Amino acid sequence: MPNFAVLKIKKMSFNFKEILTATMILFAVIDIVGSLPIIISLREKAGHIQSGMASIIAAVLMISFLFVGKQILSLIGINVNEFAVAGSLILFFLALEMILGITLFREDEDSSPKLASVFPLAFPLLAGPGSLTTLLSLRSEYDIQNIIIAVIINIIFIYIVLKTSGKIQRAIGKNGIIIIRKIFGVVLLAIAVKLFTTNIQLLFN
Repeated sequence: MPNFAVLKIKKMSFNFKEILTATMILFAVIDIVGSLPIIISLREKAGHIQSGMASIIAAVLMISFLFVGKQILSLIGINVNEFAVAGSLILFFLALEMILGITLFREDEDSSPKLASVFPLAFPLLAGPGSLTTLLSLRSEYDIQNIIIAVIINIIFIYIVLKTSGKIQRAIGKNGIIIIRKIFGVVLLAIAVKLFTTNIQLLFN
């Protein structure tokens, strides 16, 4: 009986290795550093980005999707691969904006910091198809409490980057931002293409 109790406690305990691995995987997928040019561009268009609001919404979306993601997609007749393909198209057009210096997403006349903080910042840039599908993959391998901690760690880092994006912009300068924007535009384009091709193959197979 005591041995069973110890085993049960161990099973419910937090696993540092799982937390670290999940944190690093999410960090790579979200790529908040690589998204800096987009964040700065959104801040210039809206005049201000509500860092706290964007971070909280992204956290709520990711944690909610972790619990009910598959059920929600199944309910509306969409599978994970179809969801990823749709999200990859949004990332594709965002990348084209960065590389070509054009505006594809039409600005609303009543565009506000709140609107920009929700779309496209919180979704699909932060809590996008890549991070949401990754969460579903992690859910099948790791304990949910470890994944939640990994999400929170990433959200804290995201908040810091969003909050200091103005200072980073001033430190790099206008020309530096343009260069970084085009470089990471190519990277984002490659991610979008990879996300699209991987999931479109799975759909046809």
